[in-house]
Amino acid sequence: MTTPLPLVTAASYLTLHYRLACEGGGNMLSTFDDKPATLLLGQGQLAPFLEERLLGLAEGTHQSFTLSAEEAFGARNPELLQSLSRAMFDANTKPDQDYEVGDLIELAGPNGGRFIGILQEIDDTSALVDFNHPLAGQAVTFEVKILSVL
Repeated sequence: MTTPLPLVTAASYLTLHYRLACEGGGNMLSTFDDKPATLLLGQGQLAPFLEERLLGLAEGTHQSFTLSAEEAFGARNPELLQSLSRAMFDANTKPDQDYEVGDLIELAGPNGGRFIGILQEIDDTSALVDFNHPLAGQAVTFEVKILSVL
């Protein structure tokens, strides 16, 4: 009689390879060509929606999941596209930085918080910043190969 393979639970310690790819197939993140990742589920090392896909899988499983935009990083929220005065933008970003359209920027928020966004437009009077997750509105593929489960 063979011993059943261990299954992934919400508190599993895993060694795995994983790949996250956008709908067009381009890799956004992959460990398949490098060392595998080792992580403890439930600690924020993977997004919760990715961890959910691992639950119940057996050690040795190699599987791909296609996730809709809503299941992954959510739909784009037009309210997160914000126009800021240039004075406010300059006061809350790194001084003397030359920003260009497409740059990932970090803005200071109230109470020491930070906001990350993509610069969409900038001129002498204003800056348009998209605070949606860069993958919001996109379906993604999550591929995983579970090497060990503890």
